[in-house]
Amino acid sequence: MSPLNECGVEKFVCSTLRPILLPYPELYHWDECAHFVSEFLTMEPLNTPIELPRQLFSSYSILRVQKGNCFDFSVLLCSLLLGAGYDAYCVSGYASREMCLMDETREVCPLLKTTLESPAASPEKSHKKYSVRPPRQLVSKFELEQQAKREAKMQASHLKQLEEEEQRQVNSEKPGPDPMYGRRIHCWVLVLAGKREVPDSFFIDALTGKAYETKDQHFLGIESLWNHENYWVNMQDCRNGCKDLTFDLGDPVCWEFMLLSTIKPVLLIPEMKEEEDEEDENGDQEQAMQVPVTWVLPIVVTPKEFETRCPQGKKLLQYRKAKLEKWAPYLQDNGQVSRLTIYQDIGCSIVLEVQDCFQNRKDKLDMRQQKKQSGVTTEYFSPGRVDALKVHTFRSQVPETERTMLFYSGARLDGLQRREEQPKEMVEIFQGREDFLCYKHTQYGKRPKKVSIAGGPTEANPRPILVWTLIQYRRSPT
Repeated sequence: MSPLNECGVEKFVCSTLRPILLPYPELYHWDECAHFVSEFLTMEPLNTPIELPRQLFSSYSILRVQKGNCFDFSVLLCSLLLGAGYDAYCVSGYASREMCLMDETREVCPLLKTTLESPAASPEKSHKKYSVRPPRQLVSKFELEQQAKREAKMQASHLKQLEEEEQRQVNSEKPGPDPMYGRRIHCWVLVLAGKREVPDSFFIDALTGKAYETKDQHFLGIESLWNHENYWVNMQDCRNGCKDLTFDLGDPVCWEFMLLSTIKPVLLIPEMKEEEDEEDENGDQEQAMQVPVTWVLPIVVTPKEFETRCPQGKKLLQYRKAKLEKWAPYLQDNGQVSRLTIYQDIGCSIVLEVQDCFQNRKDKLDMRQQKKQSGVTTEYFSPGRVDALKVHTFRSQVPETERTMLFYSGARLDGLQRREEQPKEMVEIFQGREDFLCYKHTQYGKRPKKVSIAGGPTEANPRPILVWTLIQYRRSPT
């Protein structure tokens, strides 16, 4: 309750919190606050995983050194959330080994989750009321049923094999038994429902910035929690973790408060309320104990620090079969801000795909996706280029290789929408032209060799011979 600060002076934990709202609109929401804290600081594990830390530094000092343990992370995040108007508390309890050590090697990368959870919608077929019926198929229904049964049986056996293989892989990836299970001390943030229109209470792990339900299995128990106004001790049984806990801090049976403050939440009972009113009238009410004034200096984050985020402008995160590297804007010469490397195996030895993201480039390049197995590279551009290029797919930058280019619709004067280049031919598709040109196919022949003055052959001519060009126009509506 009174750890030492950076100056070696004992301070009450409630006085270590200082609610403050930084002048950045992004930090007005809890998810952006958690994301900022997890990126801005570097995690240091506790010296002894089963003992509380003897020192608790101020958020001002933590922001200067940009590193700390789980208690430092949670105090900073809770201060930002309190300043933004949330009903937030620092929680001291027990958690799993992976959460205490910030081990995300068995978690799927968040960037991959978004692509998996939002599959492309299949186009629906339009049914017209008046349409020609297809010709009747003269086939045996019995044969179709038997074939469907065989295919269903083969598919079921294939799915069973896939499930067994996946289960075998999951069992092999499971971590070994933890000898200190249930005793590892951890600190996180609790956000109660009510303020800022929060519908349900939830936990936030300040190390990763992720939100969890209060019944999540990673949280194994709670000893106490506090904010800048009071300190509460948990009186409930934590044999089943946090699944059976109630977070009504006004219930003295479940939570024992330390300071008798007038602003604490109270369990409303009509009879007790009448007695308290009578005591107020008689003037016999006990004087409430005031919380010590916070000793922490105001938190200051300069615009440069807020833009840089990561310590020294770079950070590395390891996920399941993936590695994510982050850089601050303008730190790399090519404008790169992140790189996601996807691997085939758990050991991260075989690279499948590399995704590079860019910002503030003159050529408007946003992302480059390289598939190492097939050797195909796809580049995505934002609007604003002179040639209105949107997507560029190629295997090599050498001339006369396969490449496909997609252009933004209506952004080019010639109406070019798509171009496919092969070593000896080129196909162009147009849209919205006044001359109704819609398709152009050009084929080239072999390159002629130049002849020198002495009559000997030299290098090939850089321009191939045009063999023929096929041009198609759409019919005019008039």
